[in-house]
Amino acid sequence: MEKREENYSDRMTTSLQQTMSYMNEHMKPDASFDIVYRVIEVGGRQACIYFIDGFCKDELMMKILQYFIDLKPADMPENVHGMAKKATPYVEVDLKDTWDDIFYSILSGVFALFIDGYDRCILIDSRTYPARGVEEPDKDKALRGSKDGFVETIVFNTALIRRRIRSTELRMEMMNAGKSSRTDIVLCYMDNRVDHAFLDKVKKRIGEVQVDALTMNQESLAECLYQRRWYNPFPKFKFTERPDVASAQVLEGDIVILVDNSPSAMIVPTSIFDIVEEADDYYFPPITGTYLRLTRFIISILTYIMTPTFLLLMQNPDWVPESFKFIMLKEESNIPLIAQFLILELAIDGLKLAAINTPNMLSTPLSVMAALVLGEFSVNSGWFNSEVMLYMAFVALANYTQQNYELGYALKFMRIINLILTAAFGLYGYIAAIILFVLAVVCNKTLSDKSYIYPVLPFNPKQLAKRLFRLRLPESKK
Repeated sequence: MEKREENYSDRMTTSLQQTMSYMNEHMKPDASFDIVYRVIEVGGRQACIYFIDGFCKDELMMKILQYFIDLKPADMPENVHGMAKKATPYVEVDLKDTWDDIFYSILSGVFALFIDGYDRCILIDSRTYPARGVEEPDKDKALRGSKDGFVETIVFNTALIRRRIRSTELRMEMMNAGKSSRTDIVLCYMDNRVDHAFLDKVKKRIGEVQVDALTMNQESLAECLYQRRWYNPFPKFKFTERPDVASAQVLEGDIVILVDNSPSAMIVPTSIFDIVEEADDYYFPPITGTYLRLTRFIISILTYIMTPTFLLLMQNPDWVPESFKFIMLKEESNIPLIAQFLILELAIDGLKLAAINTPNMLSTPLSVMAALVLGEFSVNSGWFNSEVMLYMAFVALANYTQQNYELGYALKFMRIINLILTAAFGLYGYIAAIILFVLAVVCNKTLSDKSYIYPVLPFNPKQLAKRLFRLRLPESKK
């Protein structure tokens, strides 16, 4: 490695032989079958092309190659700028002379042309990536609205946002992270609406990311961007696979981060109200959207508080009014209630993991078997009380009322803490767990170091009304 640094500088030279020697030594086309190079003659000069097989459009490559081969010496420009701007029959053409930029471009799928006597490489962006269709995502669905979704190809994702925001203020800024992967990252924002101080902060943090590769795509980037308070389970980012949701957040002044090979967008900054909101809130009339939003809020709170409250009441049966005596256990418990709740909390996650890995053709019969065996037989065998099964079934189903995985598991962790403290300390543990829950939400911060529960703290009644109630969209000023 040291010898190569002595023989060659960081920039290419005008000698094609030296260029090819350096390229072949680093790219190893003889060892990698998909790295293709070919020596040709362009306008009476020796030239060489490099590209990655599978990333370039074959028909377009043939036409461009035929054009270069047919060039006559009299048609050759005097310098590389004239060759790139005037004599290359393609739109996306760039010039690079540093080896890092050249290697990055070729490995990204760009067609590279080296010509003897020119001190820069001509890069022709004729790449195409394997991609699936932009169908609606399975998890992030809406009853109304568009049925397209993000895919793993970042250029397609930016086009889906551009299609919805036809403004000259929309910016798509390209960055990359990862020493080995050099993963493409795009920051999408409205230049006249974004907080530029926060934007500079995000750019700086991405630029300072010191990892070999973003092996987990957006999650790797998220952990690099926010390294504080890892013990707080409430999400700091909002993820969406819907282009309409991402476009709406961009128009509100937020930053949407797209990572190559990831079919979802990361939205920052994010508060608890942003996470709870969904597309259906806006695809229905105001009264229906308000009902859906408030229902989601109420059910989310019930998923946290229902089972600990039931456990507290069973520990203190004299607190239950006569009109609510029907909630009392009908049969004697063979296993302590706290153990039943904790076992079922783990069992629900086990069933989720099993459902993910179950082939589609077997999912329906196995679901029926799981419902019969784990439901009825577990009660009849004496392992669980029917009341406990009922409340845990509600909690498991109610988690699907909101699409954010991170928020669902945050409520789950806080619910387990509440169950344990209630079982250990009774009413005092129950109150302490609720205080801990409130502090975890209130003391949390967004990526921009602002309040996680704004507009509750600091209090802004008009903004709070907009967050809780789906109001009519304001008319644009003429």
